[in-house]
Formats: sequence, structure tokens, C-alpha cells
Amino acid sequence: MKLNTRWQNLLVASAPIILAACIVVPQKIQYYDKDCQVVSKKYTLTTQEVQTYRPVGNCSNDECVKQFASAVFSAVIMVPISAVVSGSIVIVGNTFYWLEKQGECISAVEDE
Repeated sequence: MKLNTRWQNLLVASAPIILAACIVVPQKIQYYDKDCQVVSKKYTLTTQEVQTYRPVGNCSNDECVKQFASAVFSAVIMVPISAVVSGSIVIVGNTFYWLEKQGECISAVEDE
């Protein structure tokens, strides 16, 4: 099957999505809290670039279109799913660290 102009344009326009996609990941950082005089931790969300390109081997037009479409679909789906999962980790982790910090901060104030 010969690709029509519309499919060719779609493939060319979608190429950057396939070559590199981003995912959202949680990152743990430490910082010094001057008020409580303790080292605290928290999570933040960061993005990382992921290579999703896989060289297409010997394939016919239909197979190439299917491989390309699945790669575009996975690249487009990875960002929202990783954002939801990572966001949940950040919320739970930061809640835990906030509770931990409150305990340490009360101890630090009582010691003074």
C-alpha cells in the first residue's frame, strides 16, 4: 500500500515525538530548615528525556505505519501516566516528610 500525502505529513510531523519523549519522575532533595534547625527532605517533580526511537527494520508500508503509530501512542501516553504516578508518590512522600519535620521541629523547640 502506498502512503498518501496526509500520512506522509503525519509521519514527518510526529517524528520529534518518537525520537525523544519526556517522562515525569519524583526526585528527593534535602534542604536545611532555618526555623527548625534541622535538615529536611522533600520530593519534587522533574522531567527526564527518554529515547523511544527504535530503528525500523525491513517492513512494508503497513507494518511501518503500525510501528510508527504505536511508538507515537506510547510516547504520548507516557507523560500523563508518569505524571499521575509520580505526582502520587510526591504527595504521599511530602506528607510523610512534613509530618516527620513537625516532630523534629517540636523537639528542636523544646530543647531550647
